[in-house]
Amino acid sequence: MSFKYAVALTGGIATGKSTVIKLLSEKGFRVIDADKIAHEVLDEKRREIAEMFGEAFVKEGKVDRTLLGSIVFSDPVKRKALESLLHPLIYDRISEASEKLDKRTEPYIIDIPLFYEGGRYGIEKVIVVYAKKKQQLERLMQRDGYDRKEALARIESQIDIEQKRKNASYVINNSTTLMDLAHETARVKEAILGDLL
Repeated sequence: MSFKYAVALTGGIATGKSTVIKLLSEKGFRVIDADKIAHEVLDEKRREIAEMFGEAFVKEGKVDRTLLGSIVFSDPVKRKALESLLHPLIYDRISEASEKLDKRTEPYIIDIPLFYEGGRYGIEKVIVVYAKKKQQLERLMQRDGYDRKEALARIESQIDIEQKRKNASYVINNSTTLMDLAHETARVKEAILGDLL
């Protein structure tokens, strides 16, 4: 059985999950990266993607994720079709990796951006990386160059960050400085070790 020692890490888009993962890795946690696995599966399924969305979505043997994102974030039906193709395969790979890490009998992190949206993973302990919606919007526009409407569409395609915060086992607040984020991450690390070891 997989996920025995797993702690899911999630949050909203542009809340700072990648920075937190880096900090947790530096503190000794092993990490399974669902996004990395998703990118691998996406490219492996490029023929199906081309059939579903058109040849323009595959360039030089790789799926154009930016172009695909512009379609699926504005069209829930197309997003659902894409998820139906990819998510079972992604789940199987994450589950396999989890079984290997469970053998070490120590906590590890599975970075799953859409943990609550997918409802697929039976993981009890969940870290939510939190920032206010206004901060998400500003960071996303600055980081990826989206206009306000496009950035908002991406944020609103996910469950509201306040709801995720309520459902979390641990919250890492990324609303202030990088130093505060490091302290928050250290606090949660100690809490995880206390709970799971």
